[in-house]
Amino acid sequence: MTTSPDAGRLRVMTYNLKGLQLSRADAVAVVRIATPDVLGVQEPPRGLLGRWRMWRFARDVGLRTVVNGRGARTTALLVASGRSVSDARALKLVNLAGRTRRGVAMATVDGVRFVVVHLSLVRDERSAHLSDILLAHVPATQTVVLGDLNERPGGPTWKRLSSVLVDADPEGDPTYPAIDPLHRIDAVFASPDLGVEAARVPSVPPVLRGSDHRPLVVDLAVPV
Repeated sequence: MTTSPDAGRLRVMTYNLKGLQLSRADAVAVVRIATPDVLGVQEPPRGLLGRWRMWRFARDVGLRTVVNGRGARTTALLVASGRSVSDARALKLVNLAGRTRRGVAMATVDGVRFVVVHLSLVRDERSAHLSDILLAHVPATQTVVLGDLNERPGGPTWKRLSSVLVDADPEGDPTYPAIDPLHRIDAVFASPDLGVEAARVPSVPPVLRGSDHRPLVVDLAVPV
């Protein structure tokens, strides 16, 4: 899967892969059907072979890993060939709840800053991590924050993000669980200077088997 680079548009996708513990073939199919330029991953495979498994997944969906493993922890960032990438790095988040160690994957793709998050299940930790991310790592323009918020719309995380960025799919379909989804906890937020042309939660059959989340796909218009 490759897409023809378009300087004025970016197709962005966020997808919690649940460590590729369900049907890897279906997770691959979901991404290949969506043809994203930028894929923000939550819950990439971890452990001794985690980075290698993520690299193989990227290869199989026609993307390349630009942030994977180490400090990114529960996130990864994949990008299509032909898209320029700079300042790709991981940010370790402080483990305040004594549970999952979390991180953030970040990179600038064709001039747009992407910040991939997988926020905590614990409200206070979620709030503290979001404060760290917003204060130091979210510019005012040409920025996208995407990922699994572990919170439903109307909660404090959504309100804080909406105060500086635009929810790309405000009336969107729920994303969790993948089978009979009830909750919209996966999101893409973009700075106001980026136009949202389309947003959708795919419902093709592989979505039901690839993960316990459904992905969100957003087409953005990028100023040139």
